[in-house]
Amino acid sequence: MRLMIASDIHGSAFYCRQMLEAYERERADRLLLLGDILYHGPRNDLPKEYAPKQVIALLNPMKEHLLCVRGNCDTEVDQMVLEFPVMAEYCLLELDGQTLFATHGHNFNPEHLPALKAGDILLNGHTHVPACEEHETYIYMNPGSVSIPKKDSVHSYMIYENKLFQWKDMNGEVYRIWKTNMHC
Repeated sequence: MRLMIASDIHGSAFYCRQMLEAYERERADRLLLLGDILYHGPRNDLPKEYAPKQVIALLNPMKEHLLCVRGNCDTEVDQMVLEFPVMAEYCLLELDGQTLFATHGHNFNPEHLPALKAGDILLNGHTHVPACEEHETYIYMNPGSVSIPKKDSVHSYMIYENKLFQWKDMNGEVYRIWKTNMHC
């Protein structure tokens, strides 16, 4: 399975289009969205081309391709207009013998861990900062943000295939790689 992982669109039609262009270019089987889809939130400036209704129109036709977890800016009202589930706190994925605990990051994160087995991967968005960190019993990963990157990071997403994770900018350029049994 080829999986694209992205987070924190925050209502930007501009970056949502770029993300979907990357999804097509990457020929991924599924797109996992780690929350904060439509609303920019009170702590963030408006992203480029803030247009939640356009983001809805871009994502709804993709509903068969999307897996999604709820971000801290996602609400029941968002679920009323989106045609794919967005209210789950987390998603567990088994990929090539590796368990991914995918969540937005506002509830479960390195400071507040879910129940993980040794070697599991905790996958978060929320911070808008790409990460690959090895901890004693788990690995923490973050794709960064599609629309509002922070701490001098780039607009980005991740690709997973055959035990290999790649962090890419919106043009598809790889800037970080992690493979099972490799160090971050």
